[in-house]
Amino acid sequence: MSDATITEWVHAAIDGNDDAFAELVYAYQDAVYNLCYRMLNNSAEAEDATQEAFLRAYNNLERYDVARSFKTWVMSIASNYCIDIIRKRRLQLLSMDEPLSSEDMLNLTSRIEDSPERLAIRAEQSEQIQALLETLPPDYKAAVILKYWYDYSYLEIADALDTTEGAVKSRLFRARQMLADHAKWMANDDDEMPSTSALRRRE
Repeated sequence: MSDATITEWVHAAIDGNDDAFAELVYAYQDAVYNLCYRMLNNSAEAEDATQEAFLRAYNNLERYDVARSFKTWVMSIASNYCIDIIRKRRLQLLSMDEPLSSEDMLNLTSRIEDSPERLAIRAEQSEQIQALLETLPPDYKAAVILKYWYDYSYLEIADALDTTEGAVKSRLFRARQMLADHAKWMANDDDEMPSTSALRRRE
């Protein structure tokens, strides 16, 4: 999808064209859902959060800065909404454990011709990664997902989470330290996480 087309849809949506907004939803719904699923670890809640994110975006179109990436804007709405849900969960002492299904795992792998043994190993790795993500504070979890699953830059993450680049770098550094306390497969001081690279969802 070209930037020009997205810009055209955004301006049309701001002018009240619901069909144009529907095109934006179609263009980014998978990315938003994937983010929500990684954040919430629950498919039903992720679907609800995705709908809520786009509803909030629609209701706040007049506040949208057209100089800003629409994708980053809606992802920021979704990530902040998910952070609120996680915080409420923790206050209510609700469980967040829901292992990935085999279907979800197949969607997360980038190659479908792997042997059953390799798929089983990846499924186990994905469950371990999701379990590790659940140990992080919500703000750290969001930063990790945006960085390592979506390849967002520090600036884009800061924009999405309404914070500074310095704060993002600090959160990612501390997140790596926290994850390293729970697993030994973390990279040293690298900015890349090899353990997750094969599991990123490709858009």
